[in-house]
Amino acid sequence: MNDKAILITGGTGSLGKALTRRLLTEYKDIKRLVIFSRDEQKQYQMAHQYPHDKYPCIRFFIGDVRDRERLVRAMMGIDYVIHAAAMKHVPIAEYNPSECIKTNVQGAENVIYACLQTSVKRVVALSTDKACAPINLYGATKLTSDKLFVAANNIRGSNLIIFSVVRYGNVMGSNGSVIPFFIKKRADGYLPITSNSMTRFNISLDEGVDMVFHAMLNAWGGEIFVPKIPSYRITEVARAIAPNVEHREVGIRPGEKIHEEMITPSDSFNTYDLGKYYTILPTVTNWKLEDFIQTFNAKKVPEGFSYNSGENQDWVSAEDLRPLILKHVDPTFKIENY
Repeated sequence: MNDKAILITGGTGSLGKALTRRLLTEYKDIKRLVIFSRDEQKQYQMAHQYPHDKYPCIRFFIGDVRDRERLVRAMMGIDYVIHAAAMKHVPIAEYNPSECIKTNVQGAENVIYACLQTSVKRVVALSTDKACAPINLYGATKLTSDKLFVAANNIRGSNLIIFSVVRYGNVMGSNGSVIPFFIKKRADGYLPITSNSMTRFNISLDEGVDMVFHAMLNAWGGEIFVPKIPSYRITEVARAIAPNVEHREVGIRPGEKIHEEMITPSDSFNTYDLGKYYTILPTVTNWKLEDFIQTFNAKKVPEGFSYNSGENQDWVSAEDLRPLILKHVDPTFKIENY
C-alpha cells in the first residue's frame, strides 16, 4: 500500500486508530492517509498523536457518511477506501431505528456512490457477525450494507474498482465491548451477565487489521471474508476479570442473541475455505470461479455447513483470556482483590 492514498471512514474509532497505527508503521511511503469522521474532539486528540511535522501524509476530514457531497470531495485522488463508520450499539439502534438506517444503509450507499464517482480502486467494508441471520436492527442494516457492497461490483461498468467485505465478531477492547465494561464494572462489587449461556467470537484489533489488509490486497470482488477465530463463554470473561465478585445474571438486552453466527447453512452453497479465512462468494461474479479456486486453493465447505460461536471447535478459557487482556486491552490489568 505504499504510494497509495487511503481513506478510512470512522477513522477515529477503535479499529480506525488500529488501522492508522499499522499503516503508518508498516508502509512508510503512503502517499496520503485521510481520517474521515464526524467527531471533532476525537480528531483533535488523534491529530496530537500524529503531528503533521512527523506524519506529513495524514489528513483529518470532518464529515459524515450521510453527506454524499462531502464524501465525494474527500475521496478525490484516493486509491483505497476502508469503510469502518457505523452506528453499532444494538440497544441504541433499537431505540433510534431511523438514525441507524441513515448511517448504516444510506451511508453505505453514499460511500459506494462516492467511490464510483472518483478514482478509488479498492474498497473494503467492515461488517459484523450480527449481520448473519439478523434479529436486531443493527444486524439488519449491516446485512443490507453487505449486500450493497457486494452488488456494487455489478454496477461498476468499465470501472475496475473492487468492493469486498470483512465480517467478524466482537473486537477485544474496542469501544463499548464487554471486556473494558467488565473491568470498569467490577468496582461496583458485581458483574452483570446477560445470560450464563451466552457465547461470542473473539478477535483482537490487530487480527481485525490483518483481515482488512488481506481483503484489500487479495479480493477479486464481492467476497465476504470471515476469519477462523475462537469463541468464549461470557462466564469465562467474567471469571477472567473478576473471579471473586458476584456474577449476576440480568437477562439479555433487546435484540441480542445467545450465540452469534457468521456463516449460516444457507450460506454454505457459496462458502469456500481459504485456510486462514472462509469466504462467502457472490452468486454473480465478474470473474471465473474456477480461476479463483485454483489461485487460492479454495475448498468448498460441505452443504449445510454453519459457523457460530456456540458450536465452534476453538475456545478460549479465563486463563487464556488474561494474557490477551494484558496484551490487547489493558497493560495494567490485574485480578487481585476481584
